[in-house]
Amino acid sequence: MSSTTPRRGLQIAVVLTGVFVSSLDLFIVNIAFPDLGRSFPSATLSDLSWVLSAYAITFAALLMPAGRWADRSGRKKAYLSGLVVFTVASAACAAAPSLGLLVAARVLQAIGGAMMLPSSLGLMLPLFPMERRGTAIGLWSAMGGAAAAAGPPIGGLLVEADWRWVFLVNLPIGVATVFLGWWTLREIREESRQVPDALGALVLAGTIAAVVAAIVQGEDWGWGGARVLGLFALGLLGAWYSLRRAFRHPTPVIEPAILRMRAVAFADLATLLFFAGFGAMILASTLFLTEVWHHSVLRAGLEITPGPVMAAVFAVPGGLLTTRYGARVVGLGGSVLFAAGGVWWGVATGGTPDYVADFLPAGIIAGIGSGLVLPSLSGAATLPLPPERFATGTAMLSMCRQVGLALGVAAVAAVLGSRPDVSAFHTTWLFMAACGLAGGATLLAIGAERRPVAAYTLAEARE
Repeated sequence: MSSTTPRRGLQIAVVLTGVFVSSLDLFIVNIAFPDLGRSFPSATLSDLSWVLSAYAITFAALLMPAGRWADRSGRKKAYLSGLVVFTVASAACAAAPSLGLLVAARVLQAIGGAMMLPSSLGLMLPLFPMERRGTAIGLWSAMGGAAAAAGPPIGGLLVEADWRWVFLVNLPIGVATVFLGWWTLREIREESRQVPDALGALVLAGTIAAVVAAIVQGEDWGWGGARVLGLFALGLLGAWYSLRRAFRHPTPVIEPAILRMRAVAFADLATLLFFAGFGAMILASTLFLTEVWHHSVLRAGLEITPGPVMAAVFAVPGGLLTTRYGARVVGLGGSVLFAAGGVWWGVATGGTPDYVADFLPAGIIAGIGSGLVLPSLSGAATLPLPPERFATGTAMLSMCRQVGLALGVAAVAAVLGSRPDVSAFHTTWLFMAACGLAGGATLLAIGAERRPVAAYTLAEARE
């Protein structure tokens, strides 16, 4: 197929639309967080945090099995099936009469997202020649940045009517994309029919949930209490079992052959660390503007927007720079800028609102940093893989993103749960900065690239 055909352009648009919708949901739900608290007044911040964490945990646990299923059963089938589930679950979220049912609907939504996301990059990369796949990574990452830019203002407008509209907005987009995708996308699959590790996925979900619950409830239950220590112990046990199973199951949730590739392993770890800071940033920023400075949700959404706009603007150049100079250099530079934004907020903000001097510059700096980091992480974690493992590698990357987001949200809930004052917000932003720097430092451990991406194979990774 010619690289200039309209059908190819439509295929790319269909894939990127799904990525946009799933990413938009994250930022819209964050901006709706204060209104959720008003709709469910008996819920604590820790309770409400599960609207975000339950999605992230389920998403993380199912990404690898879903990526394997996409590789084997067909990426088009997985992508469109996931989009259908995601759209139906969005309607269920909007109709939820209680916080418990909302969390349950978010779990279903995460199942759809987990089916959709790994197959999206797996469908998109083959549409580009090898030498232009840095551009594909940049476009794919830019959708996350574009969703981040659109999420706060769109969410603010929708929440003005009702928070349920932040979920209803997914319905028309999802339906239209399913029909277009069925017509335009072509199927890509492997010949193998091995069954994904369902038990391993459940154990991983329980492991992450135990650690997140321990962090979220640590302040209320006591960090040295039996329940918190027991949850941490379950997390350690689950992590040990997951790693042990990874080396024994034929299709494990965590694939050792991929992680033996140095660049991929360190890129995935860097992703987890960076997104812990990213998750803390997006939730803490919303709560600070609405709860400390007492701005409306709409105003807060507009005030947050410049940072995500910078992330979207710099994502494609970031992908091109990564192709030319490598993920280590570009990712480290971006992580330093991201951390600088967190330090600015952690030092400059106070109880008296001064948006232009105290908040805006840090948001722009952190946004530029994010735009550089995101394609660096995506490229480092997926480009070394052979084509038949694009979906699986993307799933591993996205799993680390979601685990990081869940840990970041849990950290914010733990810090702000007992004393949501200015100094507590400063702590969350310094946590954001520390995670950003840790992610950049981890990228440095990848080492210099010595040969073309196409030369890597899973067989070499096993040596």
